[in-house]
Amino acid sequence: MANTMDNEELMDNEEPKVETEGENPEDSNQAAVPASVEEIPSGVQKGERQWFVIHCYSGYENKVRKNLEQRIETMNMKDKIFDVFIPTQDEIEVRDGKRRTVERHVFPGYVLVEMILEEDSWFVVRNTPGVTGFVGMGDEPTPLRPEEVAAIMRRAEDESPTFKVTYHEGDRVRIVDGPFNDFRGTVAEVDMERSKIRVMVNFFGRETPVELDFLQVEKA
Repeated sequence: MANTMDNEELMDNEEPKVETEGENPEDSNQAAVPASVEEIPSGVQKGERQWFVIHCYSGYENKVRKNLEQRIETMNMKDKIFDVFIPTQDEIEVRDGKRRTVERHVFPGYVLVEMILEEDSWFVVRNTPGVTGFVGMGDEPTPLRPEEVAAIMRRAEDESPTFKVTYHEGDRVRIVDGPFNDFRGTVAEVDMERSKIRVMVNFFGRETPVELDFLQVEKA
């Protein structure tokens, strides 16, 4: 997403916020919202329903969403904060001929929030446990452009899973399925787009390329 979010961006090294012993999380969720919050950046266009991106600690995305949804409910912000969204995509992990489907966050460390940016709604989001800030230019939260939102939604709704494999060129593998079952060879090429792997096997004294599915091989 142009000028708003870099999927490779490094997160701060500070420790995640941890509730102190004896603290009631519901008490913090119901804290009164001040009539005016001086910390909100000036110059931000307010009053429009837009999508914003917030930073959070990588791996805390689901917890942040749950915390924020609780705060929206208890602090009566449904008329200003409408949706909390984490783009995900199914990923098929292939390891040693075995398939495992996992849900992967498309943008680790980021959560999308559809909201009307005003002092009280900004306060609720910014002070949610685990949130480190809004994404924007300088100190100002920058809303996503409509075309950016559409692209993210299309990617999240795409039901075609991606593949994650542990094979690399030069790896020794054993074929576990098909006419070359139990042959051993060397990986010559990994084609992620077609989910294929090309293996060089010794067949009648000659190195012969064999194209296989990811699930037809395992590391030797």
